[in-house]
Amino acid sequence: MKIYYHPISTTSRMLMLFAEDTGFKADWQIVDLFTGEHCQPNYTAMNPTGLVPMLEDADFRLTESSAILKYLAEKTSSVTYPADLQKRAKINEMMDWLNTQFYREFAYGLIYPQLFPHLRRATEEQQAATLAWGKDKAKSWFKILDENLIGPNNDYLCGNEITLADFFGAPILTAGELIRCDFTSYKNISRWLANMKARPSWDKTNKAFYELAGSLKETQFEII
Repeated sequence: MKIYYHPISTTSRMLMLFAEDTGFKADWQIVDLFTGEHCQPNYTAMNPTGLVPMLEDADFRLTESSAILKYLAEKTSSVTYPADLQKRAKINEMMDWLNTQFYREFAYGLIYPQLFPHLRRATEEQQAATLAWGKDKAKSWFKILDENLIGPNNDYLCGNEITLADFFGAPILTAGELIRCDFTSYKNISRWLANMKARPSWDKTNKAFYELAGSLKETQFEII
């Protein structure tokens, strides 16, 4: 099995974290986003979206991180994706919630337009309006995640045991660290992220990510 990825990619870090934490083995193939390798014909012939990650298992391919995580969990009978119908439904619900409004408005409304030239708006006025919208909407989702979805009693997103939702969600939230977002006012989110960062797999998985964050420490950003 081969996984095409890049170590700073939010959606790749999900798979890396799961694999490192659970001991899953694969052939990891870097696709160099900085040189545009993901846009080259030999990669887009396999993955027309030109995105990472992509899983290749013999002649079977998957190109969405949520689907790949579920496939890997099923293939390895991982306890992080239990067979119990209702437990699995809650994990799916949380992953879908994170992957829709939350990720769209936090990442594509606030983080990525400040980091990636191809996502920056055409004018300063448009850029400022995009960031203001993303910041406002993301704050509302953070409040719901903190107070209603995690709450004061859960160690993880779906209770007190780590699940696939945590491997999916933690890289999305910590993408905000690239622009130095401050989560301290969200006590339950901060506690959950501390639990994730305490896992032995965290530092190894996120080494390249934090090197990138360090390189941006002098850059001014609009943040939460």
